[in-house]
Amino acid sequence: MKLNLGFLASHNGSNVEAIINNIELGNLEAQPKVIISNNPDARILNLGRNKQIPSYCINKNNTLNPNELIFQTLKNYDLDLIILAGYMKKIGNNIIIDYSNKILNIHPSLLPKYGGEGMYGMRVHEKVIGSDDNESGATIHLVTEEYDQGRILAQYKVPRYELDTVSTLAERVLRIEHVLYSQTLIEIQKGIICL
Repeated sequence: MKLNLGFLASHNGSNVEAIINNIELGNLEAQPKVIISNNPDARILNLGRNKQIPSYCINKNNTLNPNELIFQTLKNYDLDLIILAGYMKKIGNNIIIDYSNKILNIHPSLLPKYGGEGMYGMRVHEKVIGSDDNESGATIHLVTEEYDQGRILAQYKVPRYELDTVSTLAERVLRIEHVLYSQTLIEIQKGIICL
């Protein structure tokens, strides 16, 4: 079964790009149907246009109710899954309810550690560096109304070295994110991971 995918991302969208590359290589049987960003300068919008994927910027500058417009835009496509990839806004409850168990997020730590409201990007890596942890990693989870509380679908660990900086740890985690997201989608498609 080919998966129809919708993507929400706020910046570069390197995880989206990695997933699209796996689709193009034939590793993942899926179709990228739509890309939505809240950031008009996001590189992901250019990627979407270059790949001829319908791409939209939706934010408070172009609509009074961004969540409703995002919801209506997603409904225009026959989506099996919504993929959050560095999307820096809270998803509206109407979307979460309508797409229950169909919204995936990637988080740059081994949840439940270093998750929750305000814990994203470099903030997460700063917490790991400031801890006694000797490992970090990435987590794919289902999205619910509470930040980073949805059921964990997959995790991958990476070492945290004594001489790591926030940047070196972030780079190591991002490299495995690019592998983990596509692998998780492949296993969902094959029925190995059930949503």
